[in-house]
Amino acid sequence: MVLVAAPVRADPVGVVKESGRTAGHSVRDGSKTVGRTVRDFFKGGPRKAKRTWKANAAHTRAVARADKARVKSEAHE
Repeated sequence: MVLVAAPVRADPVGVVKESGRTAGHSVRDGSKTVGRTVRDFFKGGPRKAKRTWKANAAHTRAVARADKARVKSEAHE
């Protein structure tokens, strides 16, 4: 087995900044999901609330994956 060491040029400030942005997006999206779900529960019932929850959860997942890619990019540049 041969190990090759490559110089890592990570930007620690960039990684911290992107990680903070990721955390902020998670908090924002999570609170919006809860708020919208509660609103739809009272306005349209449990079925509408479930649909809202699933739609918002899918959006939150997509944003989290994009944020993960940005953090990974910063760590490996």
